[in-house]
Amino acid sequence: MTSANNLQKSMLPYYQPQANEVELFEYAFQHQLPVLIKGPTGCGKTRFVTHMAERLKRSLFTVACHDDLTAADLVGRHLIGPEGTWWQDGPLTCAVRQGGICYLDEVVEARKDTTVVLHPLADDRRVLPLERLGEQLVAAPEFMLIVSYNPGYQNLLKGMKPSTKQRFVSIRLDYPNAETERQIVANEANTSEGLAGRLVELATALRRLEQYDLDEVVSTRLLIYAAKMIDSGMSAHYACRACLAEPLTDDIAIVEALMDVVSIYFE
Repeated sequence: MTSANNLQKSMLPYYQPQANEVELFEYAFQHQLPVLIKGPTGCGKTRFVTHMAERLKRSLFTVACHDDLTAADLVGRHLIGPEGTWWQDGPLTCAVRQGGICYLDEVVEARKDTTVVLHPLADDRRVLPLERLGEQLVAAPEFMLIVSYNPGYQNLLKGMKPSTKQRFVSIRLDYPNAETERQIVANEANTSEGLAGRLVELATALRRLEQYDLDEVVSTRLLIYAAKMIDSGMSAHYACRACLAEPLTDDIAIVEALMDVVSIYFE
């Protein structure tokens, strides 16, 4: 590998693969296929997409989906100014025109009528209807549509329709194994592998607790937060409480129970 290639690789946003997701993503890009990424909060979905956009040298347009997101927020709208009315592309339209990657994070949070605009882009047509302009915009060859969601949050009201799911190549991510997670925490927090290893061991223990009705478990993201604070001099007890226990629950009794586990790993 040349020095130029080494430099390019070092400039990529750090991502430690869990399995063959990098290869799957590249094959999907090569064949102009949309990708659905599913996994729990803080497992690396957004970092993975950022890494792949840089790896493939494509512009990335990220949209954080929410209940009030409208189709116009994605596609674009007419604006009025001193010089009259003009059309402004939304992030999805920008990506379609430029051959970029459009990433809709937590797509199930968006309104159902919003996701309908994705259907003609997520099949062999690869077109985006711009009804207000009377235009059928054909996607540039390098355009790629990526959506993600957390399966743990799905319910009857907020789920992805089977007819929508089957338009995507699906990649499942999870929290990495202990060795991989240790490397990630050490690299992202710029801390020692010893501290990263202890935090990963603690997270493994907390994730095994089944007696507490927690909606989520400790994420890799939270471990990185804790590692940064401890490494900068904060008490491990306070850092773990603020970064690992309190974000998981509002029940003070459960927080204290989680801190009992923390005390085993950090006196």
